[in-house]
Amino acid sequence: MPQSRRMLVLRAVVEDYIRSQEPVGSGALTKQHDLGVSSATVRNDMAALEDEGYLIQPHTSAGRVPTEKGYRYFVDRLATVVPLSRAQRRGIDSFLSGSASLQDTLQRAARLLAQITGQVAVVAAPSLSRATLRHVELVPVAMSTLLAVVITDTGRVAQHTLSVAEMPATRDLNDFTDAINAGCAGSSLSAAAHRVRALAADMRFRELAPLAESLARAFTSMSDDERANELYMSGASRLAHQRTVADLAPLFDALEEQVVLMKLMSALSEESPRGDGVGVAIGSETHTPGLMHAAVVSSGYGHAEPGAPDVASAPVRNAAGDPVAFVGSIGPTHMDYAATISAVRAVARYLTAFLGGGEPADADGDDGADVEASGASSDREVRGPCAPGDDRPSAGVRPA
Repeated sequence: MPQSRRMLVLRAVVEDYIRSQEPVGSGALTKQHDLGVSSATVRNDMAALEDEGYLIQPHTSAGRVPTEKGYRYFVDRLATVVPLSRAQRRGIDSFLSGSASLQDTLQRAARLLAQITGQVAVVAAPSLSRATLRHVELVPVAMSTLLAVVITDTGRVAQHTLSVAEMPATRDLNDFTDAINAGCAGSSLSAAAHRVRALAADMRFRELAPLAESLARAFTSMSDDERANELYMSGASRLAHQRTVADLAPLFDALEEQVVLMKLMSALSEESPRGDGVGVAIGSETHTPGLMHAAVVSSGYGHAEPGAPDVASAPVRNAAGDPVAFVGSIGPTHMDYAATISAVRAVARYLTAFLGGGEPADADGDDGADVEASGASSDREVRGPCAPGDDRPSAGVRPA
């Protein structure tokens, strides 16, 4: 039996099960797909796929459903990229462009992704450890307290209070701040900490050495803070319509474990074997008990590389080659992988465009975000986002 035909049968089973969520029989398969063989031959192929661990038969008289191994084979062959339509791109751009701040943009992105996929959407704020310093201000707020306001290249604004024995003169403080911005702009926070300490050796700022040390420690603390990747979630209520009560408790427990989710999605974003920056973990691949019956799709977002022809099609990496944060979707193992990968990739690229201050790719460009099974012909595409005023999605929520 030709291996290629057997895998065509597998792909057809996965597609039909994703669409119907009902066990797939050989008769229905031959009617729905032009496989070029009889129902009996397809039945034999399905039996062989079951023996190889790609399919399982829930009941003797029922059809087959894909296993985790079957889904993995299917996902690994989602290789053909099809452009998003002009309407889809305009819908995404319109929904995200009305945001008032980085935090608002991330909340909107989570709502948008939940709308498109009908699943849980997770968007992480850019990591301070991977950001570079754009500007810092030292603002007196009390007789012996300064507020350090740190703005990064990703748009994050972090604040840290600094205690001083005696408030510096306004001119000295302004000169010190100017020196920090001149010497540290474009540096990572950890590098900025070293440079601020070096400033204390300058004759002009020796009297500000204690302040320099406090600010350096603040930079280091911001860079190392495990909570720097704040998560924005949306769509959790949708799970109640897709899962049994027994499945919901461990899944909600998994969603509460933010550090675990961040590590999982960051790893998927950084180590994607697909080559497009989108990673997929199915069931046991998540190594998370609450996600044993779920799938996770994640992509990094960040800055377009300098000189890229358009920011939305450029790699979502920072100068060091790593994403600055991630966007992802969590749903059942029978999720529509093509649509979910498409949506996650599209939102990641629009967030990259937002951070880079550029414009999304032209609607007629080649960098699509819709994905189809390799070698398959299909007219399925990502559904356009709902209007911003649509009350269907749950509000974007940043867990405490």
